[in-house]
Amino acid sequence: MTDLSPPPVDPPAPGPRRASLGVLFLTVFVDLVGFSIIFPLFPDMLDHYVQSDGTESLIGKLAAWLSEFTSHPDPDRQRLYTTALFGGILGSVYSALQFVFAPFWGRLSDRTGRRPILLISITGLALAYLVWVFAGNFVLLVISRVVAGIMGGNISVATAAVADITGEKDRSKGMGMIGAAFGLGFILGPAIGGLLSSVELTDTGVAGLNPFSAPALAAMGLSIWNLVWVSLRFPETLPPENRGTSPGHARSFNPVRLLSGRNLPTGVAGTNLLFFLYQTAFAGMEFTLVFLAKERLGYTRHEMMWIFIFVGLLIALVQGGIVRRLAPKLGERRLVRTGLFMLVPGLVIVGSTPDQNSLHLYGGLALLAIGSALVSPCLSALVSLYTPADRQGEVLGVFRSIGALSRAIAPVIAGLVFWKLGSQWPYYGSALVMVAPLLLSSQLPSPTPPDATPTPAS
Repeated sequence: MTDLSPPPVDPPAPGPRRASLGVLFLTVFVDLVGFSIIFPLFPDMLDHYVQSDGTESLIGKLAAWLSEFTSHPDPDRQRLYTTALFGGILGSVYSALQFVFAPFWGRLSDRTGRRPILLISITGLALAYLVWVFAGNFVLLVISRVVAGIMGGNISVATAAVADITGEKDRSKGMGMIGAAFGLGFILGPAIGGLLSSVELTDTGVAGLNPFSAPALAAMGLSIWNLVWVSLRFPETLPPENRGTSPGHARSFNPVRLLSGRNLPTGVAGTNLLFFLYQTAFAGMEFTLVFLAKERLGYTRHEMMWIFIFVGLLIALVQGGIVRRLAPKLGERRLVRTGLFMLVPGLVIVGSTPDQNSLHLYGGLALLAIGSALVSPCLSALVSLYTPADRQGEVLGVFRSIGALSRAIAPVIAGLVFWKLGSQWPYYGSALVMVAPLLLSSQLPSPTPPDATPTPAS
């Protein structure tokens, strides 16, 4: 049985620090692979489960309601709009539960340490993917997404662990590494989903296997690998003296209360609001992109895979290389403003993609990828720098919870706009929303050293 108890904590030496950062990189990477592996599958999932479960099943009735709701004289467009809304709803289930549970896992890690919570959350994700492997009906698919959402606390905890072992000057470098893991996960997740969707496991005759079992099996395998790696190579990063014992840690785990801004360190509430607006606008694009590509360019699942590879590669290069070099020189706030400034025209360009013009689409995606690669790690670094050492898990859990909330509401809103107004309007609307965080970015305070400074990274 895996030992969940944290080992004794000593100040980490340079070698162990680098090893810990490597394990955390792997953790975030695997999480993003599991999150994004389903993206290219959304357009085909509705048809499969309606056919397998029947028109009188839960998914059959949902599909009938969505078809009525999205009625359109063109059958092909109605089908596209229906699947867009279906994908938005399914994506929202996972993210809504992450919103509720991310602060819980983050604060629990402040009390007990990062290692046991990482082991618990990774184990939960592996079990969720196991259910998906055998999701022969729609109800089991939903259960797998529910379990994954509840156990989705490893990113916030991993981010807090990075804050534990990096100093103020190196915080952006650490968050840039986390961002690079995001980018690489975003590359391989949809790529694995697109490639393995053609692997047919239903011929084996094993009960419950479905056309999407191969991608699910890959996600489960990666999670098990991550679990073993954390068990063997990840020491506890939060010293006992920095664990949450202050009166503030007796507050509830209510995410809505946490998001109110009360009792949060100076600068965090404003950064959280900026992050919510930015992430809502970006997530709307993220979840409708495959449907725009299908409508305008006629892309197949394999062609959509290259979109995510392109975006993810740019994100990984910028976050892993440029951010970690520029942040100490220019400051996180300036990079945030630069990234947000690039996102506005990027959204407009993608939304205005003409039919059969892939070059136009990829030009807009380049701006979106580079812009988001500057914004996300720098906002994480700012929140961490605003926060004392004994509240890193709690506050970063709230921060990640905000991202989950935006991902819970944005897909449904973007899907509705996609259907009602046309495929360009989710992007034009997101560009308009993105102006607000751009204006707010100039109001962010300069970070001050937290009241307990962690051991600096070498």
